Amino acid sequence: MSALCDHPGAAPPGPPQNPAHGAHPPLSSQELAQEIKAFLSGVDPVHGNKLTIKEHARCAILLLRSLPPARSAVLDHLRNVFDEYVCTYLLELESNEGGLGARRAQGPNLDDVVQEIQNVLSEFVRMNPKAWAPVVSAWSIDLMGQLSSKYAGRHGVPHASSLNELLQLWMSCKATRTLMDIYTQCLSSMISTCPDACVDALLDTSVQHSPHFDWVVAHIGSSFPNTIISRVLSCGLKDFCVHGAAPVDLLFPTAADKRVPKIASVVGILGHLASRHSDSIKQELLRMFHESLGPVRDQQQKATVPFLLQLAVMSPMLLGTISSELVDSLKPSVLSQLHQHFAALPREDLENMVSIVVHLICQTSAGAYRILQFLVNTAMPASVITTPGLAVHDSVREACDRIIQLLLLNLQKLVYNRGSASLGDAPPRAVPFLDELKGHVRELCVETLRLERKRFLWQHQLLGLLSVYCTPSCATDALFYLLTLARSQEELGLATQLYAVLSSCMSDLLPATVKKCVCQIHMGGLSEQHMVQLFHNLALIVKWEGEGPASMSAQLGAVLSLHLYDLGQLLLHRNPEVAEAASLLLSVCPLPRAIRPAHLLVIIRSAVHQFFLVLHRQCPTGISYSTRLLSRLSGASPAAMKAILQQLVEGALHPGNAELFGGLAELPAGDDASLEGTRISLLDINRRFTTAVNFSGSVWSVFHAGVIGCGLKPPQPARRQEPEEIVHNVQNFLSLLLRCCRGGRYGAPEPPAHTVAVNPEAAKAVAVVLVESVCPDVTNSELGWPPEEHTRSTVERDIQICRRFRDNPLLFQLLRLVAAGPPALCYCSVLLRGLLATLMAHWEASRHGDTTSSPWHLHASCALVACIAEGSLLPPVLGNMHEIFHQLAPFEVHLLLLSVWDYMRDNSPLPQKFTFQADKGLFFRNFSRDCDVGKYLCVLHSVLHKNIDRLGLLSGRFQT
Repeated sequence: MSALCDHPGAAPPGPPQNPAHGAHPPLSSQELAQEIKAFLSGVDPVHGNKLTIKEHARCAILLLRSLPPARSAVLDHLRNVFDEYVCTYLLELESNEGGLGARRAQGPNLDDVVQEIQNVLSEFVRMNPKAWAPVVSAWSIDLMGQLSSKYAGRHGVPHASSLNELLQLWMSCKATRTLMDIYTQCLSSMISTCPDACVDALLDTSVQHSPHFDWVVAHIGSSFPNTIISRVLSCGLKDFCVHGAAPVDLLFPTAADKRVPKIASVVGILGHLASRHSDSIKQELLRMFHESLGPVRDQQQKATVPFLLQLAVMSPMLLGTISSELVDSLKPSVLSQLHQHFAALPREDLENMVSIVVHLICQTSAGAYRILQFLVNTAMPASVITTPGLAVHDSVREACDRIIQLLLLNLQKLVYNRGSASLGDAPPRAVPFLDELKGHVRELCVETLRLERKRFLWQHQLLGLLSVYCTPSCATDALFYLLTLARSQEELGLATQLYAVLSSCMSDLLPATVKKCVCQIHMGGLSEQHMVQLFHNLALIVKWEGEGPASMSAQLGAVLSLHLYDLGQLLLHRNPEVAEAASLLLSVCPLPRAIRPAHLLVIIRSAVHQFFLVLHRQCPTGISYSTRLLSRLSGASPAAMKAILQQLVEGALHPGNAELFGGLAELPAGDDASLEGTRISLLDINRRFTTAVNFSGSVWSVFHAGVIGCGLKPPQPARRQEPEEIVHNVQNFLSLLLRCCRGGRYGAPEPPAHTVAVNPEAAKAVAVVLVESVCPDVTNSELGWPPEEHTRSTVERDIQICRRFRDNPLLFQLLRLVAAGPPALCYCSVLLRGLLATLMAHWEASRHGDTTSSPWHLHASCALVACIAEGSLLPPVLGNMHEIFHQLAPFEVHLLLLSVWDYMRDNSPLPQKFTFQADKGLFFRNFSRDCDVGKYLCVLHSVLHKNIDRLGLLSGRFQT
């Protein structure tokens, strides 16, 4: 009995004198002695029988009521009752019978005993919580931990990771559910006074029996979330201070875990509660942090920040819960307090703390970009920030600078060490900080392009690390945004620098980037302004002179040439700035070695359309880009050159573009429309006509048949183009044609005088297009020159040809271009015949005293003869006669033109009469092989003799 009553602590007060319902009356000393003897021996002192487990348990309950010093021994014995109940319960589950009979067959029914134990303990806690709640809570929580660990490996018990199933199993067992109810009652009774005792017991048990004890933590935490969170953190902090943890231990959770055993339980408990009570945990952690920055009162306050860092190192979940809000709360005043808080620490401890912070940042995912911006803005504020109150202490600024540098260094190690780690079977180690920044590549690029002192260097380096870590997606995104958003050569240089860093480890980076650019353009992912900027930046890089074939400039041109067709479609963009920028980019891109003819033709048509659009808009830069582009395309192949020449000539002769070159604008259709809308009734007209005229007594009847025609034709609208603009347009157009005829040698010097300026094949292509455009009903086989009488049958066609030349002065310029590439002018024979016949008829019918009275016909006659001579269809002596036309009478001009007709009739303009001279690279015509030229000079000499007073000095030019 002395051993039974030996209790190390002060015994709690005895049981209440007014017991609850069902309690036994007080025992006498003799009865109490018998109960003690029975409890110790396990034998009935009266009958001598061994006590059953139920009888033994009731004996213990009776002693607990009557003999308070026996509390410790009784509670230890009652552990066996609950253990027996749990064992029987699990055996019942294993037998898959689940009935009451099965359980009685395997063991006694202890439900009533468990209920009696609960009633007694609940009564004690209710009547005297200060004395009984700490003891009973520690006993119940420890017993639940022992039972959870003991039966964790039994068949039918879920694994500790299946928390919900494990909780359901133990809460369906009356014994463990009773223990949980007892502990809950103890904690409820002590919340307002001293809950630390219960929480300490919870933490101690969690240390011993985790993870099998996690279901208890989950249930209690859900029942008392706020209390458990605050008290668990408070108890964990106390234990942290008692055991002590060096700052270096924070980087090694295993070492810290051994020195501070309860820290793992704190992390586990908070981890269970975080799924439903993350806000409460976050608020409690923030509260502890900010309270620790006040005036130092005790050692516990100084250890708060290291304790929170320890929790963050051990639990990424807690780190993610608090990281974003913690950064938002770090105002300048808080940073100053934090600086003062750690100012007195030794240098080594400070370095360790910085290393811990860097490590935690690398492990942070939620709010990573906000953390980065906070560090950058604190270490080096942007020049645009002028808000007062943002000034921080220089030491704080230097600390953030140091953290950023160490962060970049640590990230570099993590990123480049992943390659060696991936050589084994283990997957590469993830970096949560970089994983979160993957969604902020555009923001990082925008900040980098601000070129703000150190800021852009840090973020540019971070872009490189992020690109290597998340290759290839982040690398292509980063280059794409830098190329799209850069607005100066300095900013664009950041893109080339990033490519230089990444190209060594990413072979297909540039093709992937260009492909992304093209996809974003055609999918509508870019605004028109950004498209223009992107094209200008790409063109600028292509034009930069790189160092060797591996430079970005050389590679970018080759990659862009693969997307020539996709970019060519943008030449027809509705926004002229986009079309102009696309023209610039295409003009500097090298042509691919092979391109589908259909794609090339589409690009040519789009480029020609763009050329005439910029001529209409009078855009010098657009004209330059289009000219360079078409010149480059003409060198792709002979077929491309012919297609470009055809498109250019047809476009220039189109009524919508004729005004650009001094031609007549397209007539509006308003007059015809108005006539169609006017309804004329001949019946009404005849009624009015017959009533006005008296035909009575006459045998004649007169009817009005309507009005023939529409009256006078409306005058031609005045030309809106200024003469200077017309000359400029003609010069640009002819210059482009000449470049294309030279095979795309844009910017090449003018050819020497002894070499041909126009490719004969190109000139022939222009000639064919001219004939088809001016006189489409004529075939190229009509090269022979008929007699003069034949013109009577082609009067209508000849007049049409003359009208086209009169309405479009550019035709004479095109004829001269064709003449520069003999024998191409032969294919314009029908145009020459029609124009010459019309001019001859005009001069023959003219009654003016001199040719200056018909200025256009005089100009046309001079231009025609000069063009025929330049094309080597007339000998020089006849080709010079146009020099005197302005001093002759109309009939004399007619006679001279007639002699030209006679020569052309006798010496038809056929290509076979030309000989190729290889040393000079041109075709020439030997007029000595033709018939005698002298017989065609008789009229010319007669005219010279008649006007010898005015033309005598020129007679030497007309001698054979």
